[in-house]
Amino acid sequence: MQLIPNLLIIPTGLVIGVLVAAPVGPVNVLCVQRAIERGFWGGIAAGLGAVLGDGLIAFFAAMGVGAITGAVQQHRALIQIVGGLALIAFGIKLYRTKPRLEPRHDGQVGHAALRDYAWDIPQTFFLTITNPGAVLGLFAIFGGVSTFVEVQSNIDALTMVASIMAGSLGWWLLLSNLIGRVRHRIDHNSLATINRIAGFLLAGFGALLLGEIAVKWQGIF
Repeated sequence: MQLIPNLLIIPTGLVIGVLVAAPVGPVNVLCVQRAIERGFWGGIAAGLGAVLGDGLIAFFAAMGVGAITGAVQQHRALIQIVGGLALIAFGIKLYRTKPRLEPRHDGQVGHAALRDYAWDIPQTFFLTITNPGAVLGLFAIFGGVSTFVEVQSNIDALTMVASIMAGSLGWWLLLSNLIGRVRHRIDHNSLATINRIAGFLLAGFGALLLGEIAVKWQGIF
């Protein structure tokens, strides 16, 4: 039984994790908004949901569960509709949310409770796993990686998953830290504008997903 993984898997997985997390999308928009509003830990809480979502997808891809790919392809329209409606709902809610900047280094109690941070995790997790493009993209990445990095055992596969999650988490740590350093320049009026822009973008992403489905159905019928 192999106990030591292929060491090339670790840097490869870290790079994949960053590449999966970095592109601008609905999850990034929500995480950035949370980091601006609630500070470093707000961004990390939101990013953690994305990390867990990426990890789950990567786990199935690494284990070679081809049935998952087939299921995603078969039910892509349904997954896309659910994801699109969820994005529109999140977008509308965020657009209407009153700004509330967390206090910084002043010893006062913040507005957000632990449950607020905890609730961000399932939100971004759900948005990640209901994005069929992200799911199929990660499976495709695994297919491409296997051509030059051997993933031959379960320990190799688990190492790849852990490395991808570490790379994704590293991205959110960096991004949340950078935002945390400049958020003191943002007042409530600016945050209200950011909330509206972020809400509009989230709803826009959702509308695009639903629009793509509508166009395909019109083509069929």
